[in-house]
Amino acid sequence: MRFVDAREAAAAKAKADGKAALAARIKQFQFRDVRPKAASELDDIKQASKLLGHTEEEITKKVYRRVGEKVNPTR
Repeated sequence: MRFVDAREAAAAKAKADGKAALAARIKQFQFRDVRPKAASELDDIKQASKLLGHTEEEITKKVYRRVGEKVNPTR
C-alpha cells in the first residue's frame, strides 16, 4: 500500500534527521485521519460534503469537521 510506504519513509527520514519524537508521531498517523483533515481544511461545508461524498451536510459537520473557532491575535 502506498500510504504505508510513504508513512514509513517519512518516519525514517525524521529519525535520520534526529527527530525521534516526530518519527514516532508519524508512525501513529493512519489513513483514516485524512478524511477529517480534508473536511476541516475547506471553509465551505457544501464543498466539504461533496468532497467526502455525503448527501447531507450534517454528517460532515458532526463526524468529520474538526474546526475550532477562528480568533484574531491579541497584538
